[in-house]
Amino acid sequence: MSCGEPHETDCSEVLDHLYEFLDHEMPPTDCDKFEVHFEECSPCLEKYGLEQAVKKLVKRCCGSDDVPSDLRSKVMGRIDLIRSGQAVPEQDVVTGEVPTLRPE
Repeated sequence: MSCGEPHETDCSEVLDHLYEFLDHEMPPTDCDKFEVHFEECSPCLEKYGLEQAVKKLVKRCCGSDDVPSDLRSKVMGRIDLIRSGQAVPEQDVVTGEVPTLRPE
């Protein structure tokens, strides 16, 4: 998605790192660049607003649910593998089964 206008920070970069921005997981200088981009680019601002609303809805509806510790461990292990650049096994995190493709 792009508004077609040139920006200091490209729309694709903003959208690729949108959740890092929403989760406050990026350096302040990058946050500043994103905020400037949102002021200039209404399509990206709209996407930001939509993702922010979804995040709030999920937190409100599911924020108090307890996550089983074994599921949390599996998910965190997979995140660690991805971050380290290692191959990630092709199995479902919840069931441990390899997903099968079914013809439609």
